[in-house]
Amino acid sequence: MRGFHSSPSDGQFHITKSMWKSSGRRVLSSTATLGALGIDSSKVVPGVFSGKWYGSGSPVQVHNPYNQDLLAQVSTATLEDYQSTVQSMSKAKQDWASKPAPLRGEIVRQIGMELRNHREELGHLISLECGKILAEGIGEVQEAIDICDFAVGLSRTYSGAVIPSERPGHVILERWHPLNGHVGIITAFNFPLAVYFWNAAISLVVGNTQLWKPADTTPLIAVASTLLIERVLKRNGVDTAICSLASGPGETIGHAIAADPRMSLVSFTGSTRVGRQVNQVVAGRLGKALLELG
Repeated sequence: MRGFHSSPSDGQFHITKSMWKSSGRRVLSSTATLGALGIDSSKVVPGVFSGKWYGSGSPVQVHNPYNQDLLAQVSTATLEDYQSTVQSMSKAKQDWASKPAPLRGEIVRQIGMELRNHREELGHLISLECGKILAEGIGEVQEAIDICDFAVGLSRTYSGAVIPSERPGHVILERWHPLNGHVGIITAFNFPLAVYFWNAAISLVVGNTQLWKPADTTPLIAVASTLLIERVLKRNGVDTAICSLASGPGETIGHAIAADPRMSLVSFTGSTRVGRQVNQVVAGRLGKALLELG
């Protein structure tokens, strides 16, 4: 598989923590950091995932904003790739939505544990890719871990009301259902990991399927995180397309998400100018939009 390290024994990516010393934190090179997360930066890294890794679009170069060092090249999604990805999500949706909420919460708990086990490597990648200091990068991973913990508790506590009925011998039961379609999550460069999990952790426990479109300049942390999620889902026999990824330009992939009626909810984090455009497109098809703008 291009762009990923593989283990000869199982064909899956292999993550090692040997680069990190328990006696203290040390800064890794970009190659070592990516390698520790299962990404081979000497090859084009696939930026699209829907149960398989690929990407037919032109690769983008990802640079360290501090010194402009090239970190890796990441392939992008074409509109055909996008359509294929959403089709895979639709096939996976019913099985995921039908699982008990506490079971879905257990999956999210395991995802949170993978984030914990690779907190420093992920934090260092955030620092390399978006320019934050290392402490801020690691702190962002901790935010993702914390929301996973919150979502696990939510999976056993969210409930509907019992409402009196005007009809004799009847009561009204309120029950929450997953969305009919999918959740599109478009994230910004300055919080490339936490924003996704603020959305995805909650969305997963309530039975939704989601598609992540990261910012054009920060696709590597999305690839690394999705690799970890994929590992958990495979381990539990869950269709991995429930957490799909489509790297690519906002003008094509972002617009496709906003305009697609299969995306019941579109979450966008970014500028007010672009957020207004996203909201107009989503509202034009009577979809739901969740906007965090600035």
